[in-house]
Amino acid sequence: MTLALETTDLKVQLRIGDGWFTVCDLSALLPGRGVAALLPDRRQAALFRDRAGRLYAIDNRDPFTGAAVLSRGLTGTHRGRPFVASPLLKQRFDLESGRCLDDENVRVTAYPVRAT
Repeated sequence: MTLALETTDLKVQLRIGDGWFTVCDLSALLPGRGVAALLPDRRQAALFRDRAGRLYAIDNRDPFTGAAVLSRGLTGTHRGRPFVASPLLKQRFDLESGRCLDDENVRVTAYPVRAT
């Protein structure tokens, strides 16, 4: 999920179940770099902010290795779609849908995200 923003005095929240969970200050998200966040159910999410201020959140766990590393991956675009490449085996995950761009049978959870 995406959201375009202009201000940085906000809190980033993820939609978890029926409610919103506050993760961090928006200022903690630097464009092009990921941040890992621990969720209430002990899972981790990888949060990203692009240069246009859009926010993305997906599972931090790389489904190919089981390691919680997607927040450390390199970001880019493929055919206009934002992605993060896993730092381990380099598979790319669409930041909007969680779909693996290199294996159509694999995906990670993509979370609705907002700043308030």
